[in-house]
Amino acid sequence: MVSNSSVAAQLQGQLERIMVSIFTGVPCVALLTINAIILFTLRSKQVFRETSRYVLLTNLLVADSVYMMISQILYIMANSRVFLSYPVCGTLVLYAMLTDSIFPLTLAVMSVERYVAVCFPLRHSSIVTMRSTAAAIALVWAFSFVNVLIRVVLMCQFPFEELDSLHMRTVCDVFAVLLTPAAAEYDQVFKISVFSFTGLTIISSLVAVMITARSASADKKSARKAQSTLLLHMIQLVLGLSSTISIPVVVALFQVMSWVSFVRMMIVIYVLVLLLPRCLSSLIYGLRDQTIRPVLLSNLCCGLKPAARTQISPQ
Repeated sequence: MVSNSSVAAQLQGQLERIMVSIFTGVPCVALLTINAIILFTLRSKQVFRETSRYVLLTNLLVADSVYMMISQILYIMANSRVFLSYPVCGTLVLYAMLTDSIFPLTLAVMSVERYVAVCFPLRHSSIVTMRSTAAAIALVWAFSFVNVLIRVVLMCQFPFEELDSLHMRTVCDVFAVLLTPAAAEYDQVFKISVFSFTGLTIISSLVAVMITARSASADKKSARKAQSTLLLHMIQLVLGLSSTISIPVVVALFQVMSWVSFVRMMIVIYVLVLLLPRCLSSLIYGLRDQTIRPVLLSNLCCGLKPAARTQISPQ
């Protein structure tokens, strides 16, 4: 016969899982809604659809939104103690990794676009075209897809045939595809290489823009705005890197904290480190852009604030 204490413990556990799902689900839905409004804004006018920097921002938002949705699905399943099979878990994690690598690479492309706009203003329209922008986006996705294929090959080296079942005995997380030492080492090398490349690209673009701004023939206003944009990209990169750094921090906290405290800390880390950076930086980018801001504010206010006439501003 089941004792009252065990029933109470089960009810308490179920209540905690429900509360955790609410505390993480509500911010995720709110942030995804903001991303959806920004995406709607970027697709609402032809001038946004035919300007390279807005097309790149759209690509970034799409990847970030998919990443947030998959992360939330995995988080809810882990919180609910839902154990998946290795193929299903691996597919979800690899999709998240695909969109996660889009983030820094797109920032690199956006930084180069700002560098060309300030340092080569007369050639910007001929260099940064819709065709070259589409090619850059295709290259970013192709590179990320190759990364996923390599991870699949490394994951297949694990001796799954020696397992009694392909059903996992733990929750699904990023470690589900890091089953071999080679896979874990490749993961570290890839992340360090991508973030280093993006960081160097942003810093190089920023330095070039600052040097150009000192010349007498430079457009001072345009150069200052480009510097602010590149600094925003650097902040975005640091926020994105924080999600990678948080993994060993989480492992260390799990070893020294009680389960209840660990769960509460995980909620804070998940919302502030994984979810918030994927929305906040794009929202700031949209609000500080003189072209997007009137239309975006109108959409955020459900059309109550009239949108001003849209003209491209030299960000």
